[in-house]
Amino acid sequence: MEMKGYQAGISDFTGSDSVVFGISTDVLDENKRFAEELELDFALLSDAGGEVAKQYGGMMERFPTAANRVTYVVGKDGRIAYIGEGAEAMNPAGAKDACLGLE
Repeated sequence: MEMKGYQAGISDFTGSDSVVFGISTDVLDENKRFAEELELDFALLSDAGGEVAKQYGGMMERFPTAANRVTYVVGKDGRIAYIGEGAEAMNPAGAKDACLGLE
C-alpha cells in the first residue's frame, strides 16, 4: 500500500528538507480514519471534488470521478520535479531520489 511505504521511510524525506503529504479524493472523515488506522506521521488531505487531481492530471480516464495513484515531487519553485504513476507511485524510492536532488 502506497501510504505504508511512505510512512515507513518518512525519515528519509524529512532529512531532505521535504514536506510529505497525501491527497485523496475521499471525504475528510474517511481520510482521518484511514490516517489514524495507518498511524501516519504526515497529513492526508481531502480533495473530495477531485479539483486538485484534475489540475495535476491525476484522474482516471476510464473512471473520471476516481483518482489514479500518482506521486509528485514539487520543488520550492513550484515546478514538478518528479511524477511516479501506478506501481512507481507505490514505491517511494523514486520520490526520495527526486527530493534529494532538489536544491
